[in-house]
Amino acid sequence: MLDPGTALTLNGVLPRPTVYVGPRLVVGAHRDIDEVRRMLDPIAQALGWRVDIDQTFPQSRAKGREGERSIGVTRLLISVNSATAAVAPDGWVLLQQARAQFGIEALVGIGLEHILSVAGIQPNPFDHSNPFDHSNPFDHSNPAPSYAIASYGSPGSGGRQPVACIGPRPHRRTTSELTGRRPVVAILDTGCGQHDWLDDVVRLDVQLDGADIGYGPTSPHPNPEIGGDHVGPLDGDIDPLAGHGTFIAGLVHQACPDADIVVWRIVNSSGPIVESDWIESLTKITELVRRAHEGEPGGLAIDVLNLSMGYYHETPKDSLFDPTLYHLLKLLGKCGTTVVCSAGNDATAREMYPAAFAPWSNHNGPVKPRADCVPIVSVGALNPDLMSTALFSNTGPWVRAYEPGAAVMSTMPPFQGGLQPLARTTAYGRDRAAIDPDNYARGAGRKGGFALWSGTSFAAPMMAGKVAAYLVDKLPAEGAADTKAAAVARGWDAVAAVAGIAP
Repeated sequence: MLDPGTALTLNGVLPRPTVYVGPRLVVGAHRDIDEVRRMLDPIAQALGWRVDIDQTFPQSRAKGREGERSIGVTRLLISVNSATAAVAPDGWVLLQQARAQFGIEALVGIGLEHILSVAGIQPNPFDHSNPFDHSNPFDHSNPAPSYAIASYGSPGSGGRQPVACIGPRPHRRTTSELTGRRPVVAILDTGCGQHDWLDDVVRLDVQLDGADIGYGPTSPHPNPEIGGDHVGPLDGDIDPLAGHGTFIAGLVHQACPDADIVVWRIVNSSGPIVESDWIESLTKITELVRRAHEGEPGGLAIDVLNLSMGYYHETPKDSLFDPTLYHLLKLLGKCGTTVVCSAGNDATAREMYPAAFAPWSNHNGPVKPRADCVPIVSVGALNPDLMSTALFSNTGPWVRAYEPGAAVMSTMPPFQGGLQPLARTTAYGRDRAAIDPDNYARGAGRKGGFALWSGTSFAAPMMAGKVAAYLVDKLPAEGAADTKAAAVARGWDAVAAVAGIAP
C-alpha cells in the first residue's frame, strides 16, 4: 500500500494511496526497453538492487498501432543483488529516484504494477455471505464509513442472497428474425458458470491464435464459477466473488436477450488482479477486435466490453498517467467497441480507473471526446427506486451514467455452500426448512439459480446490455463487410442515446 504520509516524494509528484506489487514495474511496449534499462539499472545498483525482464511473462503485442505506439507491456522484476544486504525492492522508490535524476517526462510509460479490484478496494464491499454473523458482516477493510452504507451488505438490504425467480427466461429471437448479426458483448471477469439461461448464449472458448485469454481451462487458478469455495477457512462458505461473472452475464442477457456473450476469466475467487496480467488479456482482446475490423483471419468483432474492475492511481497529474492502458482502450474505441466500466463501491469522488477515462461532464478529465473514437462509459449504481444513487456508489463528474446496481437480481451457478438452514425438519411426509443462505441450486437437476446482489459491478453490465440492445437490427449481416468508421458511428449513436454522452 502506497502511504502518502511515508512514501518517497518528489517535487511535482505528490502521491495518493494505491495498492501495487512492490518489486515490479511495468513498461509500455512503445518504450525502448534498452533505453529504460539504461536509466533504471544504475539507480537500482546504487540501492543494492537489480532489474531484470520477467521472462515468464508472455508480453503479447497488438499489431495495431495507435499513432506510433505499440500496444502491450513488458514486466520488470526488481530483486536484491547477490551478496548484498539491502532494503526490500520497491518499484515506487526506484521510479521516484529515476524521475528525480532524469525528469518526469523521461519516465512516462513506466509505472507501478497496480493491483486491481473488482469495483472497489474489496472485490465487493458486501462480501459476507453469512447473514447470521452480525459481529462484523461488512469486513474491516471495507472503507464504507457508516452503517447506512454498510447496510447494503445485509441480506434483505442488497447483500448477496438466494432469491426465487418465477418469471420466464428473457425472450431471445432466432437468428432469422434479426436483420443483422447479433451484437457481441464481452466480459472480462471471473468467468461464467452453468445456467440454463446462459448455456446457449455464452461462449467461453474464444482464444487468440490458439492461446488462452486470461485464465484458461488448464490454469492453476481456481475457477470461482465452479464449486464456489476455494479460499479462506475450510468451512464451505461461498467465496467473495463466487458467481460474480455469471451474475454479470445474466444481467447483460436480461438487458439484451438477443446479444451473444463472450466471457473470459481473469479474476480469482478473492478478487485482486495483477495489472500486467489484466493488460495482457486486454492486449489479446484488442488484437481480436483489430483483426476483425481490418479483415484479417482470427479476429472477433466486439460491440461492447464490460470491465467491472479498477484501481486508484497514485498521482492525479495527467502527465504521469501510464499511457499503456488508455491506448489499449482507445484502440478498441477506434474500432467501434464501447468499453463500459464500473465506477467503484467506495462512496468517494476520487477517480477510479479505467472508468475515469470517460469524458468528464465538466470537461476537466484526462480524455477529451473525439468523433473517431467511441468513448468509455463510466457507470455508478442506482437504488431499486431507479432515482436515487446508492450510498456506496462512487460519484463525481467522471461518472457519466447510472444504472440499477443495488439489490438487483441475476443468474448464479448451482452453488451449495457449507452453511445450513437455520432449522430443518419433516412433517406430513415433506421436508421443511428455513432458507439456506448460500444455496443457489434449484430443481431436481440442481440447475443454477438466482441471487440478489449489490455493487457498481452490476450497474456496468446493465449499461452494457442497453448499448447492445440499441445496436440490435443496426448491425451488418453476419459475414458482411463493415468498416471502422461505420462501427464508430454506431457506437457513438448508442452511447449518445443510452448514456447521454455527446461527441
